[in-house]
Amino acid sequence: MKTVKDVFEQFKIGLADVYDPQESEAIILLILSDLLNTSKAKLKAFPETEIGFPQAEKLTSILQELKTGKPVQYILGHTEFYGLNFKVSPAVLIPRPETEELVQWIIETVKQSESPVINILDIGTGSGCIPISLKHNLLNINAFGIDISTDALEIAKQNAESNKANVNFIEADILNFPGDIALPKFDIIVSNPPYVTLEDKNKMHTNVTDFEPHTALFVPEDDPLIFYKVIADFAKTNLSSNGLIFFEINESFGTETIELLRERSFRNIELRQDMSGRDRMIKAQI
Repeated sequence: MKTVKDVFEQFKIGLADVYDPQESEAIILLILSDLLNTSKAKLKAFPETEIGFPQAEKLTSILQELKTGKPVQYILGHTEFYGLNFKVSPAVLIPRPETEELVQWIIETVKQSESPVINILDIGTGSGCIPISLKHNLLNINAFGIDISTDALEIAKQNAESNKANVNFIEADILNFPGDIALPKFDIIVSNPPYVTLEDKNKMHTNVTDFEPHTALFVPEDDPLIFYKVIADFAKTNLSSNGLIFFEINESFGTETIELLRERSFRNIELRQDMSGRDRMIKAQI
């Protein structure tokens, strides 16, 4: 019978061409803790723990999928974001830690506000991780999410239900937003829009470029800030007086994103770095 230690060795060898040893270990711990319903600390402390035949078979199947570069989150079908569990599939981007930092910034901002009720809209909501996390942590908000993808919105609705968060989801293309959709004025508009250029793509891991939804990732080489321009224009019309816009950005275009917001008369523009020290988030006021 296999032990936890055997699985670690098998996976590290099997994934040597796909991941470095540190990444492999993190993936193995994630899979085993999920499959065996135990903590990562316990797995490390008791490497001789035996693994039953059904789980061993499942692990062999998972390893084959991982070898193709398929992200572990898609294989397991869920991931954690801001302390909550989110269903994910190849229809949605896998939520990233830097987006948690953006959510934290919004929560801090709302908590400093004295408004009794705040309307928040997330554009390009994907799995719904941003509005669901905000709604879960802030009592005084009405949360909305827009996405172009029917499949993504289906996942988002399931995530809202499982996390007991009331979020209003709307299917629409922000680049061609229909004039007949009635929306309230928003106090905050947030977006983590597509911003990956062809140059960025060439540096990225194939588990992103081959598996995650391209419509949520990539932008035209000749207009990499297209979504930021359109969303900023949308925000000028749909934000309430003194309303705020929050963006997650491409670290290579911090200055340019600030400039396009200035051109549209946004003020109090603040650029923040993520925990890795990269320009990653912007806040601005209408």
